[in-house]
Amino acid sequence: MRKNIDPIVLPGKYASHMHSFYGSDAVTKNLPTTAELQKGCPSGENPNDLSVYWAPTLYYVKGDTYTEVYPATFKTYYENIDRAEIPFPRDLHMADINEKLTAITWWCDTGADDRNSRPRAAFPRGTCGAHMQAILRFPDCVNPNKVTEYAPAGMKRMPSLRFSARYNTKAAIPGGWSGIPPFKLACGESFMAIDGAHGKGKVPFNQSCKPKDRDPEGGTSDYHKSLEMMGHT
Repeated sequence: MRKNIDPIVLPGKYASHMHSFYGSDAVTKNLPTTAELQKGCPSGENPNDLSVYWAPTLYYVKGDTYTEVYPATFKTYYENIDRAEIPFPRDLHMADINEKLTAITWWCDTGADDRNSRPRAAFPRGTCGAHMQAILRFPDCVNPNKVTEYAPAGMKRMPSLRFSARYNTKAAIPGGWSGIPPFKLACGESFMAIDGAHGKGKVPFNQSCKPKDRDPEGGTSDYHKSLEMMGHT
């Protein structure tokens, strides 16, 4: 799903920049609870991952035309599980908003690697032979008694969450690019198999349900319309 909502930063409003959503479809403009998400339909391959994840939508920009660049894959990794003191608390929500942009890295899966000659939070300056990948890391500590606050002294360690989004830039820009990247975001080793109540391992998409927009009449999936709703003209 793609929509101009952010249930964490702007709960209850259609006033956010565009986000692309993954995971449980039980998400609207209002911040969902764990119980609500568990009643949703998962959009991914793991039927037991009923968390919801979202990130600013990536666009290929050519003049005034904004074309969404779709991820070839969007994966979430739960790492350092053996070091965690507690599981993720119920109703936990995290926003990785870092003004110094130290949590995200962009690079090409294949092609020239220019990460050492540019800020790692900036897009690659040359064509990616396959996918352009973004890695985003989240905090691994929490105050289990008040999950809405930053972890204070005496915090507990939980598993480390990492996003990996591989964008199909080759399909979006067959001729590639050089120099200033023609992209814009809408906002300007521990692994384990999971076996749970919804089955084991991967399942075909939409085997038992079909993910859908739970608030189809609200908000918009149009980039320019989302700017109008944010008050930008």
